[in-house]
Amino acid sequence: MPQKIKPTATQKRNFFIHLIVFLIASAIMWLTYDKGVEGWAYPWPAWITAAWGLSLIGHWCAVYTSFEDPGHEEFIRQTKNG
Repeated sequence: MPQKIKPTATQKRNFFIHLIVFLIASAIMWLTYDKGVEGWAYPWPAWITAAWGLSLIGHWCAVYTSFEDPGHEEFIRQTKNG
């Protein structure tokens, strides 16, 4: 059974930087998107927030739900030997 790989401090730090930048950028976009518009304004930040949010979920999965590949060493050995 593959073992879960514990994330390194660098991986955790990079994820939290990604999260903080996402939160700040999303807040700025949502606070400024309809300034000066009377009536309904198209919520364009929704597309950016959704796409960036999905990439953030993928980043979280890559950092916190990684498992070792038991056949990786064998694959590396075979690629070196041709």
